[in-house]
Amino acid sequence: MTTRRKAHSASFKAKVALEALKEQKTLAEISSEYKIHATQIRHYRDKLRDGMELVFSTNHSKELKAKNELIDKLYRQVGKLNTEYDWLKKKLGIDD
Repeated sequence: MTTRRKAHSASFKAKVALEALKEQKTLAEISSEYKIHATQIRHYRDKLRDGMELVFSTNHSKELKAKNELIDKLYRQVGKLNTEYDWLKKKLGIDD
């Protein structure tokens, strides 16, 4: 019999990792509360600890903003191309 891994949301992982970083409870207590293995909690905690500086990094913010602007531009371009495609199909009398 095989068991499936449960996929946890990012908010769940963040909540568990933050709980572990507070060090108000032991990993065993957190593990039984959230029903995940202590090793996984350690992994979440370490990943949060390693990535916290990115939250305050201006360089990361600039990269994220540029990426979002590119995504918006590409969505606008796709929308324009779809509109042109639909118009051409109508003009040529092509049905899908």
